[in-house]
Amino acid sequence: MKALILEDDELVGELLETVVAGIHQGAAVSLARSLSEARQLLEEESEYQLYLIDWQLPDGSGLDLVKQVRARDRDVPIVMVSGRSDRESVLKAAHHGISGFITKPLDVQLLHERLAKLAPADVSVQGSAMDYLSASLNSVVQLPTDIDPVDILNLIGRQQELSPAQLAERWREEAALTARLLDVANSSSFRRTGKPVESLRDAISNMGVAMALNQALALALDVAGKIDSPDLQAQAKACHNMALQVAREAQKLAVSLGKSPSLFQQAGLLSRLGEMAVLKVLNQFITEGGSLSASDMEQCLRQWSQDYGNRLKVHWKLPLSLRDMIGAVHFVPKDNTREDRLVMRAAALIAGGQSDSDDCQRLLRRIGLEPKPSTEESSRGSRS
Repeated sequence: MKALILEDDELVGELLETVVAGIHQGAAVSLARSLSEARQLLEEESEYQLYLIDWQLPDGSGLDLVKQVRARDRDVPIVMVSGRSDRESVLKAAHHGISGFITKPLDVQLLHERLAKLAPADVSVQGSAMDYLSASLNSVVQLPTDIDPVDILNLIGRQQELSPAQLAERWREEAALTARLLDVANSSSFRRTGKPVESLRDAISNMGVAMALNQALALALDVAGKIDSPDLQAQAKACHNMALQVAREAQKLAVSLGKSPSLFQQAGLLSRLGEMAVLKVLNQFITEGGSLSASDMEQCLRQWSQDYGNRLKVHWKLPLSLRDMIGAVHFVPKDNTREDRLVMRAAALIAGGQSDSDDCQRLLRRIGLEPKPSTEESSRGSRS
């Protein structure tokens, strides 16, 4: 599935991408900010299966792109997105052969329903799980989530009462949502300032509470994002629980060192994003008719988790410091002197039940924390 989104508002464009990716797992989405950019993309890739086109653009009208697309394809779904809602505008757009008309501000539920009907998901699959993962590596990948749409709708109903800090606290253990909000905030912030957004709270502040809630709802409506296969579900739960435990241990160590714990907690929360992304893609592979054994799943996780994790960290423009802290959960060179990375590696060892190991004890000493005596040492002390 290839989709072209023409929208000059970066945050709205990212929201549209989230909705499209929630309906079409593994979608390849091209985002254009201007009419000229969209035309350039159309010259490079003419086989799009879905278009979402803003009407008013900095360099012209989206209707011009509608005419161009319709001149060569009368059937491909084209949805017009506009702040106009008067009858005359709707009729004018309909005259040019659009498939749907969505007004701003966007109603995410309505948009999801309309797109699902206009461009239903492809449910055919070819090749092995390895082939599927290889083909999906550069497509839009959203992590699996169990966010309840009803909960988000309730929050939307009282959004005037909510602050970025309150939402950040509420969602602090939601890995998929944290990752997506950082992705969206960095996409716009990076373009404006060249500096990445580092925390969930700053991401929500950057885009505003209303847009953050819309992004959350778009993810919550991603039904295919829920892991259905029992084996994949068990693995996803194990990965999520380990990430939560690493986050909690990193938070404790940071507090002990007098550091702000939020970035450490966030790095731990995202420490299994590669594995979660692979599981999400494998779930879609099964949904589309693919076959997967337990040994296949283990092999796919071993071979693809690092590639997916690295790709997502770069694609989402996560700050380099945060990327390094996430990587340190899995490995730190012995000559590394960066305290934040040593903390993350120590937190991972403690979360994995290896607090008594020589490596963990050494790391704790290096960051200035007195290691707790091992179980064996404690029992010797009590006997003496």
